[in-house]
Amino acid sequence: MTYRILTLNNISARGLARLPRERYEIGNDLADPDAILLRSADMHTAAVAASVRAVGRAGAGVNNIPVADLSRRGIPVFNTPGANANAVKELVLAGLLLAARNLGPAWLFARSLTGDDEAIDAAVEKGKKAFVGFELPGRTLGVVGLGAIGVEVANSAHALGMKVLGYDPQITVQRAWQLSSNVEQALSMEDLFARADAITVHVPLNEHTRGLVNAARLALMRKDATILNFARAAIVDTQAVLAALNAGKLHAYVCDFPLRALKDHPQVVTLPHLGASTGEAEENCAVMVAEQLRDFLENGNIRNSVNFPEAVLPRLPNTTRIAIANSNVPNMVGQISTCLAAQKINIADLLNKSRGEVAYTLIDVDGVVSAGLLESLRAINGVQSARRV
Repeated sequence: MTYRILTLNNISARGLARLPRERYEIGNDLADPDAILLRSADMHTAAVAASVRAVGRAGAGVNNIPVADLSRRGIPVFNTPGANANAVKELVLAGLLLAARNLGPAWLFARSLTGDDEAIDAAVEKGKKAFVGFELPGRTLGVVGLGAIGVEVANSAHALGMKVLGYDPQITVQRAWQLSSNVEQALSMEDLFARADAITVHVPLNEHTRGLVNAARLALMRKDATILNFARAAIVDTQAVLAALNAGKLHAYVCDFPLRALKDHPQVVTLPHLGASTGEAEENCAVMVAEQLRDFLENGNIRNSVNFPEAVLPRLPNTTRIAIANSNVPNMVGQISTCLAAQKINIADLLNKSRGEVAYTLIDVDGVVSAGLLESLRAINGVQSARRV
């Protein structure tokens, strides 16, 4: 079987190489694709073909993808958590140093100097006192969100001699194992803001995190604190940060989002969304999402989906696999089993997982799975898709 992959952005060749050409047709103008592969292209205004079974995002954020609509159609959306973690971590650490040593304003000052070397030297000696900074060891960094990026930032900041507070009530067991035992757990967001000299946010943008850094929490912070935002612009209340900067409460705001209100402020360093902009990160993301798409298309397995449960079932030899996406309601597995039994199909292995309103079932069966059986499964009320893998 040949699979058709529609690309909406340029994807690293190293990633595409994980999709063997004898089984995959890849292009940016394919009709009736089996899957869509993208980076930052906006899918909200584009029609998604009925043939699409999965969408893969070579990156972490999925704000550019209509996830809710795809969930209703039984289409998993994959992303690549952790693939760009090192790239973002390095930029966060660079942001910390930019703020601590006033490097942005100092660079602008140095570039503005005129005259011969003697005149420049005199101006430097006179002006450098305006850029006196501070060192990181002994200061406290608060990390909001301890996923792949947050854990790396926390561990690296500790290695630089900083005290580190972390806050993430939904931290996974995997990330907890990776986190340095020297990172202290904050009791609440307010506890973290009150005790930190600098705060960095590493959470997705949703209704719970929009405006997470707000006036009330900034008021709790120590004087001359720093805010770092390399996640999403709207996680930080821009006007609240500007007010805190202008009032002398904050020392600096370093972010990856050059909004009009921010980009010319002398205490703000804005970068042009460079978080994952390294060749290594782009390759890592492309490889990871390509492997996830391939495993889903060829085996039905789901890893790192933002809207479907994790579902990985080792394949049994001499069986046929059926993958079913359905609403998470009672008696779905029973109805599916009854449908199979009616056609005298024996179940060799079965995995059923759910996530919120979505459920997903992998079934290995003995014998042939006919087109008629698949139609019977799709006819069950609540089944969104059923396919032979």
